[in-house]
Amino acid sequence: MLAWLLLHPDDEYTLTELAKRLGVPLTTLQRETQRLVEAGILLDRTVGRARLVRANVAHPVAAPLTQMLQVTFGPQTVIGEEFDIAGAEGVVIFGSWAARYHGTPGLPPHDVDVLVVGAVDRADVYDAADRAQVRLGMQVSPVIRTPAQWAGDADSLVAQIKASPTLDVTPERKATA
Repeated sequence: MLAWLLLHPDDEYTLTELAKRLGVPLTTLQRETQRLVEAGILLDRTVGRARLVRANVAHPVAAPLTQMLQVTFGPQTVIGEEFDIAGAEGVVIFGSWAARYHGTPGLPPHDVDVLVVGAVDRADVYDAADRAQVRLGMQVSPVIRTPAQWAGDADSLVAQIKASPTLDVTPERKATA
């Protein structure tokens, strides 16, 4: 829950929405939410009969917690796991998410742009994007390029990606004996 809320700092959720999204019992979520509200890490308010919660980004631990959660539950981990598909020689996050990761100021990104380099099945790439999108709660927009396109300079998108901040999340392949 904390990962979800800190990685979506502009959003507010009911406890019922969070329990469904995270697949946990509502009573467990209520208990943990109360602890985090009392610690000041989450903010809550009541609208009618619904209790809404959100991350308290002004709390002193919010920034370091968010950084830690980005590494363990954020796009770089999820994209690396989900895009571990046959034929993918490289997986690179680019665009606004990569820019924010590298410290470029701006609004929090609402999507993740992913470049897949290799001879891949397009359906596998879009299935991976769909799975990642569900896990992250944000749009995942994949593009595919061949190794020759990635190595060359004729493709304007490739040139733009190479000139911008990126994050290589290519899954490590285990050597087979």
